[in-house]
Amino acid sequence: MTSKTRRGEKKLDHVAVAVKDMASTLRFYQEVMGISPSHQAVLPQQGVKVAFLPVGDSAIELLEPTDPQGAVARFLERRGEGLHHICFQVADIDAELRSLAQKGVELIDKEPRPGAEGRVGFLHPRNASGVLIELVQKD
Repeated sequence: MTSKTRRGEKKLDHVAVAVKDMASTLRFYQEVMGISPSHQAVLPQQGVKVAFLPVGDSAIELLEPTDPQGAVARFLERRGEGLHHICFQVADIDAELRSLAQKGVELIDKEPRPGAEGRVGFLHPRNASGVLIELVQKD
């Protein structure tokens, strides 16, 4: 999580899990797994609370909706708790999104937007067998 990527390189940054109750989920990870969050934040523009649990060079990101009409709330309603997305760290998110668009990849975000740890862009799940993919360029 701390090292930067070089241009063209991608590394697993985090795996995100949608949860209904952040507090009880954090208790499990802390008390049972022995993993404490490195940081937590509320992202009003995304309608979520997030907590990052460091695991080696990657993390588990817990997502709890704060907006009942937001994307994570809708996800929980349709699919229940579980894997929400996989995130890859990239060195130049603008170049990555342009390159993917040129390759015909369906983008949710044609331009990067602010995320919890930098600028992010999402790829539609249809591209990756139903898995939502996030790209992040760390601040």
